[in-house]
Order: sequence, then C-alpha cells, then structure tokens
Amino acid sequence: MRRADRLFQIIQILRRSSRPVTAAALAEELEVSKRTVYRDIADLMSQRVPIEGEAGFGYLLSSDYEMPPLMLTPEEIEAVMLGAQWVAGRSDKTLSNAARDVVAKIAAVVPKHLRPYIVEPSVGAKPVVQGHEEENIDPAMLRAAVREGRKLRLSYRSDAGEETARTVWPVILGYSDTNRILVAWCELRQGFRHFRTDRILAADMLDEGHGLRPGELRRRWSAWREASLQRSKRSTSD
Repeated sequence: MRRADRLFQIIQILRRSSRPVTAAALAEELEVSKRTVYRDIADLMSQRVPIEGEAGFGYLLSSDYEMPPLMLTPEEIEAVMLGAQWVAGRSDKTLSNAARDVVAKIAAVVPKHLRPYIVEPSVGAKPVVQGHEEENIDPAMLRAAVREGRKLRLSYRSDAGEETARTVWPVILGYSDTNRILVAWCELRQGFRHFRTDRILAADMLDEGHGLRPGELRRRWSAWREASLQRSKRSTSD
C-alpha cells in the first residue's frame, strides 16, 4: 500500500469508530508495524488532521472533521455490490428497490475502469429460497417505529399456535436468509423478545413513544444480548 493511501485509510478507520483505536489495531488492519502507525499518526497531526489520543490509549478523529468523499476502491465497490445483492433478494420491496438505486447511482459516477466491478462483480449473495409463510406486515412501518421510538401493538402467534396481544418497544428489525425478526422489549413478558414477522398477525404503530433517550433502548438491548452470549458460552463450556 502506498504511503498516501495508508494515511487516507487511517483516517477512514478512525472515521468509522466511535471509540479510541489503538496503534496495534491500526497496524493489524493496515498490515504494518506499530512504529509505522505512530509515524503516520504524527504526520497526520502535523497536517492539522484533528486526531486526539496517544500511544497506549488509542486515537480518535474529531467528530467535526470534514473530508471530501474519496473515490471507491475495487474492494469497497464489491463490498457494496455484495450487500446490495443480498438486500435486493429479500422480500422487503422498499429496501430491495433502494439497493438497486444505490447500485445505479454508483455505476453513474465511478470511472469507466471500475464499472466492470459493478456489471460483472466477482462476488455474489446466495439466492433466496422461497417457501416461507406469507407476511401481512409492512416492514417499512416496523422500521419507522424503530427510528421514531414509537410503541407497537402486535397480535402475535407463537410457534405453538397461541395468539397473544403484545405492546412492544421495537429495537431493530433483523434479516436472515429465511425470515425477518423484530427485536423488541415486550411489556407483557417484561423483557426483550424476538418476534418473527411472519407470525405477526396484525401490527399498529402507536402515538405513544417508549420515553427513553435516543439510543438508550439499543444500549440496553446490546447489554442484554452480550449477557445472554456470555451465559451461553459458560453453559457450553461446563
């Protein structure tokens, strides 16, 4: 990697992280020595790139730093193409169309020599196997409830066929190859639960919000998920 490319990549790595990034982590991703990273960081700072931190602690890029968008590399284009193929193959029509629009926008602006990476990508997502249950719920409404912090009232059918009414605080709408999962705090069960969207019989977005600060529900879910993973690891090792 050329030194100029490496300096830009350091900025990119710091831009995508909200926590201090250690020299060791930078060195591992860039495949260089920590001494090289220290020298590159010092050079960037001397060029008035607002990097904060120090050796042994890690480095952060100031949140108000603005840098013109860089031209995509072949690897970045293929990463976008792989993600776009996967999304376009799902049954969420809005996101499928959005994925195709992203590809069209990229194709319109990249140089001619990079277009083969879009027209004939070397990566591909596994085709979706159809046959799962038909869904009656609009995923766009579920995503809106997540973004706006609004509660949902669900009519839900369990795997055993039991139907219950739930009021939930949606956290995230997850996608897999076979179905979608709404992760939410359930007022009935007083805990986080996973709801398969093909088992949601009806859903209404309420005017009432969950009342937590932005990001707080996601942080609580992340802590719950991490604790669940740790318990699973301990039970597996016992």
